[in-house]
Amino acid sequence: MHVIGYLVVGMVAGLLAGWLMKRRGTDYVGYSVVGLIGSFIGGMFFDSAGLTIRGQLGSFIAATAGAVVLLIFIEFIKKM
Repeated sequence: MHVIGYLVVGMVAGLLAGWLMKRRGTDYVGYSVVGLIGSFIGGMFFDSAGLTIRGQLGSFIAATAGAVVLLIFIEFIKKM
């Protein structure tokens, strides 16, 4: 996938993760950044688990999972 494809997948995954986590108060840019960082986290998580990510759907699932993990981590840090 091209770089622009990764960016789009990451941004959409961040928006979906924010919706899944029912977060309020963050704008679309914040969710996009969370999705981009989450795509790297998801990719590393699936790779370390020995799971192969294939195609755009697999990339989207990994990016969304990584973004959700990142949002959970951010909430944990905020509560400390």
